[in-house]
Amino acid sequence: MKAKNISMAQYVVMPIHREGWPFIALFALGALLLGLLWSPLGWLGLAATLWCASFFRDPDRVTPNRAGLVISPADGMVCMVGHAVPPEELGMGPEPRMRVSVFMSVFDVHINRIPIDGKVVRVAYKPGKFLNASLDKASEDNERLGIRVELPDGREVAAVQIAGLVARRIKCDISEGTEVIAGQRYGLIRFGSRVDVYLPDGVAPLIAPGQRAIAGETVLADLDGVEPARDGEVR
Repeated sequence: MKAKNISMAQYVVMPIHREGWPFIALFALGALLLGLLWSPLGWLGLAATLWCASFFRDPDRVTPNRAGLVISPADGMVCMVGHAVPPEELGMGPEPRMRVSVFMSVFDVHINRIPIDGKVVRVAYKPGKFLNASLDKASEDNERLGIRVELPDGREVAAVQIAGLVARRIKCDISEGTEVIAGQRYGLIRFGSRVDVYLPDGVAPLIAPGQRAIAGETVLADLDGVEPARDGEVR
């Protein structure tokens, strides 16, 4: 395969998601008004504006393209790995499946990406609370939006966007019947949240709690692999 060069300009100056520009403009206006009142407040407003721009950054990612790999849909820390029943509205049955939960802080990239190649057969939204997204009960009680992706062989992988303590909007740009590829952008959550990934029966996760995941790049599982579930420890 021919090597491709990545320019340093693309690496250092990251693009901004279109949803972010209105917020950045509001933050910048607020910083200007605060600066007119008292210059130290203006500097604080400038810092907040830079944070807002950072929140909506939308970097390109290099996605592994081998069939069967489940790729992280979110940047952040893997906060939970274990069996759980998928949300009822996704129609995946009452049996527990292996779930990998990725928690996104307000400092992480919040663009969400499709975890695997396939066809979106279900998009389901459920209103709810805004508890701390790192809590296990957030998967049941919080506002959420899930997608179910079906592979050609009939197996299914689901990704569920979960609103958090300060998150008040889940955005999903994908619809039922859409053919998707792993790493494809499909939505975001404002501001701080979590994404749960539900794997097919018998598939072991290849990432451990406490590890960092990168949306569109980190492999969460291999549907065709035989490696047992990975463990890890802080060192």
